[in-house]
Amino acid sequence: MIRECHAIAQAISSHAGASCPRLFVVHVVEEAPGFVAWFNSLVTPGIYQPLFLSVNGVALTITLIVGFGVASAREPMSGIIGAAWVGFLMLANAVFHIVATISLSRYCPGVVTATLIYLPVSALFFRAVVRELGISSLVVAAVALLAGTPMFIHGYLIVFQGSRLF
Repeated sequence: MIRECHAIAQAISSHAGASCPRLFVVHVVEEAPGFVAWFNSLVTPGIYQPLFLSVNGVALTITLIVGFGVASAREPMSGIIGAAWVGFLMLANAVFHIVATISLSRYCPGVVTATLIYLPVSALFFRAVVRELGISSLVVAAVALLAGTPMFIHGYLIVFQGSRLF
């Protein structure tokens, strides 16, 4: 059983870059029906659904470019860029959704996919970058956390201050 789990983890981590766009769409599908109303209950001025969709459209485009770039280039720099984007888009976003749900004691649209998909895929992606591209785990962690900083700040402002960074 342990070997089978390891084999599955290897397969997922090897394709994590190419999988990110599909997983991002799954997350947005969970988020889209209720996120704008949830956000507007906390932050003034609020946002509108067209803005939510356009921001996520841009993020999907970047995710496609980065994901397929990492999957095809297999170079250390593509791994660093991928770790930065996954740190910003998936890891920091997952932390935001989880902290918001716990702190506010109510469902934050997107928390299910953030927890069940974004966290494990982020870890698998980072592991793949370390193992397959030979980048130090400390460097990958530093890049991911540094790149996630704007999202960490944005999430803090939304949840605890009722404002936003962007």
